[in-house]
Amino acid sequence: MTHSARPLPGRAGSTPHLTAESPVVTGRRRRRGDRYAYLFVAPSLFGVFAFLLLPLLIVFGLSLFHWELLSEPTFVGLANYRRLAGDGGTWHSVWLTVLFVLLCIPLQTVLGLLLGLLLNERVRGVRFYRALFVVPWMATPIVMGLVWTWIFDPRDGALNRLLGVVGVNGPNWLTDPSWALPSVALVNVWQYTGYTMLFFLAGLQGIPQELYDAAATDGANPIQRFFRITLPLLNPTTFFVTVTNLVGAFQVFDTVFAMTDGGPSHSTEVLNFRIYDTAFRQFDFGYASTLAVLLFLLILAVTLAQVRFFAKRTTYDLS
Repeated sequence: MTHSARPLPGRAGSTPHLTAESPVVTGRRRRRGDRYAYLFVAPSLFGVFAFLLLPLLIVFGLSLFHWELLSEPTFVGLANYRRLAGDGGTWHSVWLTVLFVLLCIPLQTVLGLLLGLLLNERVRGVRFYRALFVVPWMATPIVMGLVWTWIFDPRDGALNRLLGVVGVNGPNWLTDPSWALPSVALVNVWQYTGYTMLFFLAGLQGIPQELYDAAATDGANPIQRFFRITLPLLNPTTFFVTVTNLVGAFQVFDTVFAMTDGGPSHSTEVLNFRIYDTAFRQFDFGYASTLAVLLFLLILAVTLAQVRFFAKRTTYDLS
């Protein structure tokens, strides 16, 4: 009987047998899967590039020029940034922006959480109230700004008339530099608290009831259940709403434009409004781009700080 010689593995002339579990086949499947993944995310990547990265590059490029729109752009290098360093008006706008954020975000977050807790209960008409609190967020900021301008009118406004009924002489809400920025912040809180409530409500409904039942069995009272179960498990929601609300608050423009136009005495000239004023009223697009870069860096720094703060405090898996 004769036996045919079989090539040994690793010898010259041998043909390796590829199985479904071999590294070569696995690598091919992984590469094929990567191509499909890139194909599916390509539209989103195009949107990120076209509407985020490309505009950022254009704005940064414009910040290196002096351009008055009707004249030819003139390259000035870092001159706009040196001008920014000594521009007291811009740093005053930065301070007003930070103050506006501090006036809005804590109150907006706390009120949104409280409303979410209240509307998470089974009460009559709860769906109507949920929709009612979201309506201001759906309204146009310009229109709401005009409505609130009438409400804050010191002579014929609804707010001062209401205060007059109880014997309180209301201030000049939008013409007094001490009251103008808090008044605009109040309108922002009124408009976006419903948005915050909506996400807190969704987060609350995602917490298993079994956790509360087990805590109650162990003798935890409602306050202990709130601080030891509800708040920690709402960290993903808190992270999301604070990031989005902070980004929106740093970019506030419509409400300021409609209610105060940056006044009185520049007391509401937040950074985004100053960018608009520099670009479209003073026609200094190069310096306005520099201010836009500054605003972007502020938002980026605050967002990264939030990511770092919530990174080790957030739980996404409740299983």
